Amino acid sequence: MSFRQSFAWWSFAEAPVQHPDLLGLAASIGLEGVDFLPEELWPRARDLGLDLVVVDGHESIDIGFNNRVHHADLSDQVLRALDRAVDAGVLNLSVMSGDTGAATDEEAIAICAEGIAPLAQRAEQAGVGLLLEPLNTKVDHPGHQCRTTAWGAAVVDLVGSPALRLLYDVYHMQLMEGDLLRTISTHLDRIGHLHTAGVPGRQELDHRQEVNWPAIALLLRERGYGGFVGHEFIPRGDPEDALRQAHALFAPAPSPSSDRNAA
Repeated sequence: MSFRQSFAWWSFAEAPVQHPDLLGLAASIGLEGVDFLPEELWPRARDLGLDLVVVDGHESIDIGFNNRVHHADLSDQVLRALDRAVDAGVLNLSVMSGDTGAATDEEAIAICAEGIAPLAQRAEQAGVGLLLEPLNTKVDHPGHQCRTTAWGAAVVDLVGSPALRLLYDVYHMQLMEGDLLRTISTHLDRIGHLHTAGVPGRQELDHRQEVNWPAIALLLRERGYGGFVGHEFIPRGDPEDALRQAHALFAPAPSPSSDRNAA
């Protein structure tokens, strides 16, 4: 079992330099999926053989399952998204905790699990995954409640469905807690998808940032991670160069036998 690679449409769409055909570029590089692609582009992605890896399950990042007041509306949104996902072959829907409210962290874990559990059962029956993403509160999402791996993992464990997993974003979790290799290894069976981006800055995976990406790629290969690694950064320069570099960091090294055959 080996992992595959995708890229996040929104982050490359925000880059100062644009490529005229991002989907075609990604497919030509060897990526196999795309994250958070607008629905009007889904047919183009399918034509190129790109999986629709994850799309939003509900509208807001700030309003999530940590408040029972929102459960009915969020459930309706997720169920509608689930129907579209089944029809279009989308692999996963993202679900969020929302910003911290009156509930304590411990109470909010239980409230989130209460709201997500029936949806996870429906998603499991439909063959679609749900992904809960911990976000950083230092730079991008002040006040977000699901802000550590442990918090998200507690919700996953409490729901207890194979349909609910973590979207482990290395950028967010490096900002919040570091200890990346041990944390990924500890929680790998709870992780359904990973995101990359350079830290600091959420840009290329290059020498100007602090994460050891080859070590993360090696850990995933050695542990048999079978999901996607999605590149969710905003290139400061040429998006083609940035995407090729990111893909190469996570591409498996050629075996000695294949080297001999090539020679």
